[in-house]
Amino acid sequence: MIDTTRESVAGLSAFERQLFDHLWSHVQAERSLLEQYSAVAEQTESKAFRYVVNLLIEDEIRHHKFFLEIVNSLKTEATLSREDPAVPDIDFVRADRDVVLDGTKHLLRAEERDARELRQLQREISAVKDVSLWNLLVDLMQRDTQKHIAILRFVRKQTERGSL
Repeated sequence: MIDTTRESVAGLSAFERQLFDHLWSHVQAERSLLEQYSAVAEQTESKAFRYVVNLLIEDEIRHHKFFLEIVNSLKTEATLSREDPAVPDIDFVRADRDVVLDGTKHLLRAEERDARELRQLQREISAVKDVSLWNLLVDLMQRDTQKHIAILRFVRKQTERGSL
């Protein structure tokens, strides 16, 4: 459960308090931005614009969740709570290094294959790029795939580094 209040947290160092305040202000800004996106989506008669704005809203909701998880992790760690932080420490090596590396390798191959297929699809639908949102969606999927590859490479690097 993510605590969305900004009550005073005893035990924060000066650095942790500054970080907490910065993160909390960003949580508030994200909330405001979500409200702005929603208002814009409600005002338009354009189905395409509403669709695009709703894509942005989905991302902003995820960003808002990330910031809340970071805030709550900071509070959990700074107060030496017995609870697990919302954002766990990196434990790839301590948990099950071989499973992590094998899973990462498998998923990385799948994502790289997906990237090739999406590039091909982008070429195939280029004829409708001026009349359809399809190209935009495929472009977004390509970006997500690159993000997935970056995440998996991070995991692989951290796991390999941890074995040194």
